[in-house]
Amino acid sequence: QDPLRESAKKIISDPQLQMKLHEIADSVIQALHDVADRTYAKLHEMAPDVASGLSPRVPTVEELKWVDVFKSVSITGADNIPINKRGSGVKRLVLLNFFRAEAEQQSTDGRGIIYAIEEPETSQHFEHQRLLVSALVDLSNHPQTQVLLSTHSPVIVKGLGLGNLRLVRKNDGNHEVGMVNGGVLQTTSLNEVAYLAFGAASDEYHDELWGVFAGDNDLLNQYRAGKPQRPYVRVMRDGSLRNENKILSEYIRDVMHHPENNNNIRFTVEELRQSIEEMRIFISHLRASGTL
Repeated sequence: QDPLRESAKKIISDPQLQMKLHEIADSVIQALHDVADRTYAKLHEMAPDVASGLSPRVPTVEELKWVDVFKSVSITGADNIPINKRGSGVKRLVLLNFFRAEAEQQSTDGRGIIYAIEEPETSQHFEHQRLLVSALVDLSNHPQTQVLLSTHSPVIVKGLGLGNLRLVRKNDGNHEVGMVNGGVLQTTSLNEVAYLAFGAASDEYHDELWGVFAGDNDLLNQYRAGKPQRPYVRVMRDGSLRNENKILSEYIRDVMHHPENNNNIRFTVEELRQSIEEMRIFISHLRASGTL
């Protein structure tokens, strides 16, 4: 719906405005009855049988649909195209900002409000998603204002942070709502949320974990210490092959980053999960010790 039409309903429902509209309606209805009475009187002089079967049908004040008077209101662009004729992304963007404006106004009035939004990222450019999540977080910080949303967007998840995320699970027919616990990355990642919530081990999450300490040779050597190694065949720039030995995480990382190298066996999902857990434990210890 066009937000101006929704606003018209709200504006017209204002008690003070309703009193004025009732006064107008009463005056119009009274005038209509006067016209009808005069018409029936004249009709009765000419055709009493016809006049006796007629009666005025004038709606009561409660039956009047004042909002229909403003049904043509709309937000239009410079090219005079109304919002309901625009693309879904533009419509959703206008509506979300309409909600933001309404919530700010209501918070100043001292009224509590809850906004529930399904997938605010729908049809939105990444930059708009980033701005939207920032705006929604700001909105939730207003007094007596709460924002609930569902999302599949990594941009939205990253902007919310683990503390604002909730997981809803079905357990024997009952719904359980829980926190997302156990994050080790510095900033929230949808890949990490998927792993913590559903045990979804992904190449991308493995890459994120490896990147935490891979650039520091001292930390990398600490991580390598004591771990079993496996053979890895590297393709050199001149096309020759070189046999190397790598720990599991490093092996997985190189296999992922060099898909053109067919000399190594693809790792299994179990191996991917094992490597992820080993890196998570290592990073947790680093953070606990203050190294990271």
